[in-house]
Amino acid sequence: MNDTDFNTAVDATLLAIEDAIEDLDIDIDLESAGGILTLTFENGSKVIINRQGPTKEIWVAARSGGFHCGHRDGEWMCNTTKETLPALLSRVCSEQAGEAITLTL
Repeated sequence: MNDTDFNTAVDATLLAIEDAIEDLDIDIDLESAGGILTLTFENGSKVIINRQGPTKEIWVAARSGGFHCGHRDGEWMCNTTKETLPALLSRVCSEQAGEAITLTL
């Protein structure tokens, strides 16, 4: 994947995450700036999602740890847990919100 394709894919993914969060009936604040999407939960905890151009990955920082997602077979997959990005985000957001959250991108 070249830089242009990577940036296009990340931009589309970050926008899809924003849309999915806004569609939820849960109070999660969103802040997007410079390729970094910050989700802030009612308890003050955060999940930070950002692009990593040099490694062509999306990184997710959550209370449970840091996760690196590479683009394989048309979707973002966590290199460690092997979860898809939507499954990973659903899990970490559920953990931090204290209620079940399912994100569909």
